[in-house]
Amino acid sequence: MGTLLRQLTHGKALFFIVTLGLGGSFQNAFHATSISSPSPFIQSFINSSWYDRYDESLPPQTVTFIWSAIVSIYGFGGFFGSLSVRFVAGRLGRKRAMITHNFIHIAAAVVMLTSKSANSFEMILMARFLYGCASGLGVSIHALYLGESSPKKIRGMVTLTAAIFNSIGKLSGQFLGLSEILGREELWNILLCVPTCFSLVQLLLLPFFPEAPRYLLIEKGDAEACNKALQSLWGQDEYKVEIEEMLAEQAAIKGDHSKSLLELLRDRSNLWQLITVVVLGSCLQFSGVTAITVFSFDIFLKAGIPSEKIRYITLGIGASEVLTCIFCSLLIERTGRKPLLWGGFGAMSAILVLTTVMLNLKDISCWVPYSTAGLIIIFTMFSGGGPAPAIIALTQEIFIQSCRPAAFSFIGVQRWLGFTVMGLVFPSFINALKSYCFVLFACMCLLGSLYTFFFLPETKGKTILEISEEFKAITVCGKSFSEEKSIETKL
Repeated sequence: MGTLLRQLTHGKALFFIVTLGLGGSFQNAFHATSISSPSPFIQSFINSSWYDRYDESLPPQTVTFIWSAIVSIYGFGGFFGSLSVRFVAGRLGRKRAMITHNFIHIAAAVVMLTSKSANSFEMILMARFLYGCASGLGVSIHALYLGESSPKKIRGMVTLTAAIFNSIGKLSGQFLGLSEILGREELWNILLCVPTCFSLVQLLLLPFFPEAPRYLLIEKGDAEACNKALQSLWGQDEYKVEIEEMLAEQAAIKGDHSKSLLELLRDRSNLWQLITVVVLGSCLQFSGVTAITVFSFDIFLKAGIPSEKIRYITLGIGASEVLTCIFCSLLIERTGRKPLLWGGFGAMSAILVLTTVMLNLKDISCWVPYSTAGLIIIFTMFSGGGPAPAIIALTQEIFIQSCRPAAFSFIGVQRWLGFTVMGLVFPSFINALKSYCFVLFACMCLLGSLYTFFFLPETKGKTILEISEEFKAITVCGKSFSEEKSIETKL
């Protein structure tokens, strides 16, 4: 622990990680959870806004639909933000791309803040879309910038700070959403603008930090600037090993340009990496974590917990996730990524089955709903201490430099499409299937556990090129995709 702390404080690394986190994954998570708390107030605002214009109330189904659109349009905006990652990160670099996304956040906050005085729920939709665009760009650039700035020995721990700030963002959204703080009818628009304060902080501080060292050397060919960046972040030291690894990767890609998303999808040498991010990303997205994060109020209400106590239970979930993410970041360089993934997904699957049983028994006794809440907290702990952060570290490690921006764009598109689908479908989903929707989530978790256990290679302590070779060596029924490619080339 002492050695790790010295590495983080020897240069600007600790302040760099905090500055990136507050303007990156923190904001995304805050917007995902804070929207749950003012749900009844926003729905009431939608109805009153319509009544003031047309002198008639909206049907409850229409209000629910507009509310679902407000939740899901954030994901739609994130989809467009993710599509721009490769272009913006390539043209501006990681640092200037991160600075640029803050301006979109600030514009969204202005729209959200004035929506109430303008009596316009359409402005809430517009603001949520802009927030999504900024988060779709910011979350991917945050992880990309972190991974390309960290030494191999602590790469997993450093990239996992994105997950830590994600969980802190969730907790902050839940805490500030309490009725005693900002979760009141007169303050809901202010609650949804809080993260903009951190956008301003990042705009002021980020110019004092260097560009990502890997980007400087591999893409720009500037070894001197790379060395200066490493020394600025991690202190005055020799970084010969890190620079040699980057030079080896630069030689391996042979000056290849940064691939577009379509070029990445057509490249057979990255097939297993793409399959991995699709399978594991989908399993996490549809494991129930997103649904619990966004629709926690509705889930606990269905479980039989009094509405006035739900806020405090969701606060407990957020706190437990922060602690487990921190624990996971300290553990990942010892255990590796693979055990955290298959073990975490397996435990989550078992807990969801138990949750389904308890939801069906909620009327037997008064303690059953609280047992259900306890299971959901444990589920969140396994997610936050396993698959959720480990996937962030994994995606940074399995793509070489020329493919990484397009890969993060692809991962972001997948994530935000899943978020949009969940936002639109889950309210109707839980009404139709009730507790049995968790059985489907359990199946997705089981799929993630089995895929990781049987197919995924370990990436701990390996260079990007070594990891790339291990993926090429994966075989199914004795056949390797890389071998097929070489045969096609010879023919």
